[in-house]
Amino acid sequence: MTQANPYARNLNGEDPLKVLAATPRKIEKLIEDLGSERMDQPPAPGKWSSREIVCHLADTELAFSFRLRQTLAEEDHVIQPFDQEKWAANYAAYDAREALTLFCAARNWNLALLRSLPPELHDRTVTHPERGAMTFWTIVETMAGHDLNHLVQLQAIAKNFAPTH
Repeated sequence: MTQANPYARNLNGEDPLKVLAATPRKIEKLIEDLGSERMDQPPAPGKWSSREIVCHLADTELAFSFRLRQTLAEEDHVIQPFDQEKWAANYAAYDAREALTLFCAARNWNLALLRSLPPELHDRTVTHPERGAMTFWTIVETMAGHDLNHLVQLQAIAKNFAPTH
């Protein structure tokens, strides 16, 4: 059976809203640490570069934005999954800073929505075709766990590419 939130273990009891609020600055710091010359270096063959990870985070924030709003607006909504590899096929068109700008704007918009909602909406139900029934709050927790997953990847890349003295 597939878990509704495949990133649940990443949260480790952390407040998802705090994770979501902290992520943009952490990404910005990692971009600064890496510098533009290392943003396109993948950590291994067939793996995404830091720039591609930031593009993916921007794309998924757009997808999560839609999922959150559809879940609130429609009864028994069924989430539309997407193939991240197919979306990534276009990442050469995007700059990491532009991706971060989009991510931050969409994230701030989503946080404003999330902070405005009464707690009873957290239990609103939705279905993911691959993960089954879940709640609105499961989407929020998935967003935060997804952030943490990719922050670990970006931190590992930054550490591997850190200048040696």
